[in-house]
Formats: sequence, structure tokens, C-alpha cells
Amino acid sequence: MDLLNRTLSKITDLNRESMKRSRARIDSLIKPVGSLGRLEDLAVQVSGITGELFPNLSNKAVIVMASDNGVCEEGVAAAPQMVTRIQTINIANGVSGLGPLARISGAELVVVDIGIMTDIEHDKIINRKIRYGTDNIAKGPAMSYDEAVRAIETGIEITENEIKNGRRLIGTGEMGIGNTTSSTALLSVLTGIDPQNITGAGANLPIDKLDMKINVIRQAISINNPDKNNPIDSLAKVGGLDLAGMTGIILACAANKVPCVIDGYISTISAILACRIAPLCKDYIIPSHHSMEKGANIASECLGIKPMLYMDMRLGEGSGAALAFHIVESAVLMNRDMITFEESGINAV
Repeated sequence: MDLLNRTLSKITDLNRESMKRSRARIDSLIKPVGSLGRLEDLAVQVSGITGELFPNLSNKAVIVMASDNGVCEEGVAAAPQMVTRIQTINIANGVSGLGPLARISGAELVVVDIGIMTDIEHDKIINRKIRYGTDNIAKGPAMSYDEAVRAIETGIEITENEIKNGRRLIGTGEMGIGNTTSSTALLSVLTGIDPQNITGAGANLPIDKLDMKINVIRQAISINNPDKNNPIDSLAKVGGLDLAGMTGIILACAANKVPCVIDGYISTISAILACRIAPLCKDYIIPSHHSMEKGANIASECLGIKPMLYMDMRLGEGSGAALAFHIVESAVLMNRDMITFEESGINAV
């Protein structure tokens, strides 16, 4: 817990003075006040996060946490569990859906094996395996409390290393067959909403199996009795290692004043966990897209965020975060490169 506690102690409020300076400049730019909408708000938020008026965010990365989920034993996923391993390698090779989106945004991929069921020897995959997949949450806890903490701290360590190497904008990503089940179980616990109302098909689970998935989630919650007021207990009992790792990413970004762009549904669950652990985290989070997963609206509302992109996506991997990097950088460049009314010689707004 030492690393986690040290990280939490470093999370502070945004730099409000920097935000005031940014807002004042934006309001004086050669345009109607407020005419660039949420882009203006985003520029102000990034100034508050970094403490800089025009931060350079060109060195960026998507950190992908990959792990397996024991609940797949219950048949809750359409794809076989071996796909986690195969697709993690594809992500590292840049040939999955995330790859082209990251390349066009100039982002590096940092792929972490935090709990895949088999060993992988690959020079672009960081082996930080906590265990070989979680246990089946329909039969008992996913992992121990200590393992959940270690997984969060692994996310912190990986992220802080990237920040030390110059990263100034970080996105969250994940890979793990069955992780919509663990994510939805956590969302149900944290919100008190019945799984019936938030459980979706994930990666194309046949609709006739959806009731079975709902019942598995209900069973997991009933058997494990997670404490909704203790986010780490809830994570350990019905969550996943990838969720824990992404929670660490978000906490580390907040502690180190780096904007964190979260992906869709599953990343949002990790963001909820991070904010339950450290409420000030929320101001360091930038949402990317609205996932088509059934529980996505509830997850965003629970976190208190409004996604920027509505693209009918539900891939995961960090794909939405990679797309949104363009918007985040555009907000900063808008503030930096536009001239003010005074500089243009126009006296009327």
C-alpha cells in the first residue's frame, strides 16, 4: 500500500490561477465568446492540470492493460479466452483496431501483461503479471485484496515510468475477454443498479445468452458481497486485473499533473474506482467517446462526465482515447495560435 498511499498524497486541486489565465485569454481571442464550446473548456482544464498556458502534449501514449477473467468459465463471452493472448500481441504489433488510430495521432503504445492466463515472450509487451487471470467471480472473489492493490500499484509504476520518460498526455486501454462482465458487476455494486438494466452483449455475445450473463453477474455479487463503500474491496471481489491497472494509470496521472484521456465503458469503470479512492482525480480525467455498451450512459453519469465523441464505437483497447488525443491537442493549439481582438486591431467583440 505504500506506493498507493504516496500517490494519493500527491493528488491536489487543479491550478486555478492557470485556469483563470487560460480562460481570460480564450475569451479575448478573435471569435465570439464561447463560440468554440467545449473546446474552450478543455483548454482551460488542461491548463489547470498542467499549470501551463500552452503545454506541449506531443509526447503521448496509450497504456493498455491486458488480463484474463476467470468468469469466462460461465460462458459469458462469445470469443474463446485464448483471444486475449492473441489480441494482446496484435495490439503490441500495432495491427489491431487501436494501432492505426494511435499512429495517426502520434501516440506510442505501451502494452502490459498484468494477468494473461499464459506467458508471452514479446519485446513490446511488458510482463507485470500479478497472477494468471482472475478466479471465477461466480464462485468466489476475483483476487485477494492484496493482489488488487498490487495491480493498482502496477498501473501507477508503469505510468510514472512513462511520465519520467517524457509523456505529457496518456490514454487508458485494456484487453481481456470477459471484461464487460467484471466491469458491469462493479458498476452494479458501485451504483446499486440491477444488472438487468446495465448488462450488454460485450463483444457480440448472442442475445439469447444475455439473461445468463445477467444471472452470472447477480450471482457474483451475491456470493462475494462486495462492500460498495470500499472500492478496492469491490474491485478485488468482482473486478479484473485490467480494471485495477487502469485505475492506477488514472491515479498516477492525477498525482503527476498529466491529463488522462479515458477510453469507453470499461475505462470509465476504472475512472469511477479511481475517483472513489481519490475524488480529486475527476478533474484530471478527459472522457473520449460514448460507448455503445448498454451500461455506458449510467457509467458516465455516475462519474459525472460527458463524452466528446459519439461514433457508435465499442471496441475498447484505448481506441477512443487515441481518437480524442487530436481534440485535446487542438484545444491547446487553439488557445496558443489564435490571435486576440487587441492583436488584430479590432476593438469590438
